Amino acid sequence: MMQRMQLSSTSAMFYGISHLQWPTTDLERSVALWRDAIGLIEARRGEGYVDLDSGNVLLRLMQVPTIESAVSLRLSVQDVGKAYEALLAAGAAARYAPMRTPELEEMACVSDANGHAIVLWRALSEDEWGFVPELPKQGEWQPDAEELLKRLLAHVPALFRMLVRRKTTRVIEMMAAEAKSPVTRELVIRGYITSSAKATRFRLIAPLKAEGINPDDYKEDFDFEG
Repeated sequence: MMQRMQLSSTSAMFYGISHLQWPTTDLERSVALWRDAIGLIEARRGEGYVDLDSGNVLLRLMQVPTIESAVSLRLSVQDVGKAYEALLAAGAAARYAPMRTPELEEMACVSDANGHAIVLWRALSEDEWGFVPELPKQGEWQPDAEELLKRLLAHVPALFRMLVRRKTTRVIEMMAAEAKSPVTRELVIRGYITSSAKATRFRLIAPLKAEGINPDDYKEDFDFEG
């Protein structure tokens, strides 16, 4: 108990990271890169430094006579390729061109005039993975039922698909447990419908029809109040 109290007291002394320091031998050139090319907003300027607002913490560009050690920052970007070309056009040097990683990210890297690394990255959407993730299933599934759900889930926008996959799989397995049955195509269809919010179930009609399933046969499930 005493140790927990001490840890809690210590953590209360700290409020989070306020600045990241970026040493530079040419302050105005660094400002041009980070403010004008990358788009950070100048927040404060003082003797030998400029603070730029990154949205989370301030990036402090600090004038120094020499660079003692290079630093590296990762920038989250919408389009790695366009950001990479924009920084090259602004005078940065290429380290490596856009590439996809085993961590399901797209990355590229450039160096500024002082040799510091700026890593550009974004998470790949599920549609870009090149494979269909396994269902988070625990019970027994008939093979055709599993494949059907994977095809139906492909119609869900990639941004929401992981959450929908988890919820739908859970609902289907609960229905299978109640029926004391392995997961069948019929249970997949019913669970796919009832796991969705009633107000948005109309969006399921087209995916079901694409699989040769008549939504009218599942009116009770479409009307189900979950």
